[in-house]
Amino acid sequence: MANTVKESFDGMQTRFNGAKAAGMKAVYQWDVTGEGGGKYNAAIADGACTIAEGLHASPNITITVAAKDWLDIVNGKLDGQMAFMSGKLKVKGDMSLAMKLKTLFL
Repeated sequence: MANTVKESFDGMQTRFNGAKAAGMKAVYQWDVTGEGGGKYNAAIADGACTIAEGLHASPNITITVAAKDWLDIVNGKLDGQMAFMSGKLKVKGDMSLAMKLKTLFL
């Protein structure tokens, strides 16, 4: 259970499922807005993932979400698809990558 946005991204590395990312090359960018938010990215290549704080130069997908909603999603209180459908989570870029998130990070 993540209490802060930073904690949620610090823990992503350990939840990454490399087998589901075999042959994949993509960069996810998160813009978590509001109090306690921040900018984070995940670079995935050949079954490995590197999580970093800040902006990536060329992300394939950018996800914008409020800090409270992001914490609700990672803590299982809010479904990511429902957040997207209700406008709480916005996606810019390769939508198919958004659909893979749930399988990449357990």
